[in-house]
Amino acid sequence: MERADRPRHTRAVLGTLLAASIWGASFAAMKFALQAHLSVGLMLTARFSIGAVCLGALILGRRVPVRRAAVVDGLWLGLVITAVFWLQADGLRFTTTAKSGFITGLYVLFTPVISVLLGHRLKPAHAAGALFAAAGLFLLVHDPAAAGGGWNRGDSQTLACAVLCGLHIVLTGTFSRRSNGWVLAFTQVSVVALASLVITAFLPAPYGFQGAFKALAHPDVWITLGYLGALATALAFYLMMTLQAHLGATEAAILYSLEPVFTALLAMSGWVPGIREHLGPLQLTGGGIIVTAMVLAEVGPRLLKRKPGPVLGPTAGLEPLAEPELG
Repeated sequence: MERADRPRHTRAVLGTLLAASIWGASFAAMKFALQAHLSVGLMLTARFSIGAVCLGALILGRRVPVRRAAVVDGLWLGLVITAVFWLQADGLRFTTTAKSGFITGLYVLFTPVISVLLGHRLKPAHAAGALFAAAGLFLLVHDPAAAGGGWNRGDSQTLACAVLCGLHIVLTGTFSRRSNGWVLAFTQVSVVALASLVITAFLPAPYGFQGAFKALAHPDVWITLGYLGALATALAFYLMMTLQAHLGATEAAILYSLEPVFTALLAMSGWVPGIREHLGPLQLTGGGIIVTAMVLAEVGPRLLKRKPGPVLGPTAGLEPLAEPELG
């Protein structure tokens, strides 16, 4: 790597780690909001409305041109990501924060599976990663003393969320080649905010906006929503879009795979009021296997294709990584 590029590369690594940690912490933030008696719809409407305002301000400030084709692409992506976040947030009502983070992270493995369904070849590393992840998932959620072995409704919803995350990444890989990334991001976030508003308006208590004023009267709730909207949505998107070009695919895959690790560490730390979770040795092993499988699924194919030759730097000859999901 050229000396002039080293500071830029270092900033990209640190910024990507920051984005991964922000998304990792967002699981605990959403859990806290739900425990504060915010409905799923109210939380998502507020979070993505804040995110849309922030991204809209950035687009205006950068004078990004908005074209109709990009807006249409963003609308399709927004519909998918709306389902992703509703499944993820509602699943958090029934499962733990740490389990939600690890299961959601399986989108790294579902992405190539969906690509196969669309006619692409399945690489051996992806197949091996899926098998490892399945074993890790079993260890993470299995509880012989619990009904159904510990698998619950929240785990199923989160798994469905991870599958749709994979679909979202595949679609993003297509749309991002022909549409402006800022417009795609803003449109998606706006769609989630508007769709959540409409859906929640028709839901009965306690799933709708009933009791919203009482729930929003607590300052801690607004701090949480500010974090989710401004940081976990707007800032994380901004970091991802501006720093991804300065990282190799392998580096980015490893950095983003740390997201569920941050989630589990925060959930076990007790730093978030009302959230203190414990993972036993088997669950920790399962989580570790899932993270390892996620890394291998991304790193494996590139290691197998790598040929001996002069070392030009960590980013030499590596294509950009497909867009990762928000937490």
